[in-house]
Amino acid sequence: MLEKFKKTGKGIRKNLGLYIMFAIPFTWYLIFKYAPMYGIQIAFRRFNPILGITGSPWVGLTYFKQFFESYYFTNILWNTISLSVFTMLIGFPVPILLALLINEIKNVKFKKLIQNITYIPNFLSVVVIVSMLTLFSNSDYGLFNKITGLFGIAPVDFMSKPALFQPLYVFSNVWQFMGFNAIIYIAALSSVDQELYEAASIDGATRLQKIIHISIPCIMSTIIVLFIMRIGSLMSVGFEKVYLMQNSVTLSASEVISTFIYKNGIQKGQFSYSTAVGLFNSVINFVLLVSANFVSKKLTKTSLW
Repeated sequence: MLEKFKKTGKGIRKNLGLYIMFAIPFTWYLIFKYAPMYGIQIAFRRFNPILGITGSPWVGLTYFKQFFESYYFTNILWNTISLSVFTMLIGFPVPILLALLINEIKNVKFKKLIQNITYIPNFLSVVVIVSMLTLFSNSDYGLFNKITGLFGIAPVDFMSKPALFQPLYVFSNVWQFMGFNAIIYIAALSSVDQELYEAASIDGATRLQKIIHISIPCIMSTIIVLFIMRIGSLMSVGFEKVYLMQNSVTLSASEVISTFIYKNGIQKGQFSYSTAVGLFNSVINFVLLVSANFVSKKLTKTSLW
């Protein structure tokens, strides 16, 4: 037994740096991710700050029932799902296509230039992006109306049209993050054996055939893993951008679960109610993640666990 402890001690001392590197993110997750889960129980209590979490009266599923039976439940749920699905349908394949196109560029300097150009929007803050959308959408001097005016279309205030909220959100989101999201696929493509391309060239394969039969199959496992993770966050629509783009006119099309939680929890102080709504959202995400992982494992033998 003593010998085992000595070996363990030697192993720890030998890899002390790795243990410290592991301990820092582990401690961060423990304090800021797992410890706050203790407060989830206020979703089942009528929380009173004076009484505290455990001292507040238990109400069970009252707040969940209140949310499900509310007149705005269907609208908020639909807005959340439709916006997230729309974003995924457009935003998920675009980085893959961008990575495949960048991978086909043979000139190294031009390749780096394209990568840098597509990365830059990722470093813009949400406030800047929404400000740009507001300026471009202005009915008097906005860029969008200048372009549509060339085709004889009357000026429109794009930000005040509920039907245009989702397209504006999604396409600006794709533009901002497509370069950054393509990094993983570019890295995966760089590990593909170049002999496969050389053999295909000898056989007379075109660039498109190489992409279809070599590039895409070689990064398919990466695509599947990232797609599973994307499904797992299907109900998690970014709060900041939606909230900044919202106005009283587009509220019917822009109110999502995250903004609803903020308004009820922070602005109105309905802590138990907003926690219940947030917990419902998290449970749906977890179920989607597990389901997507299960289906992927059965069909493609690729999964997160």
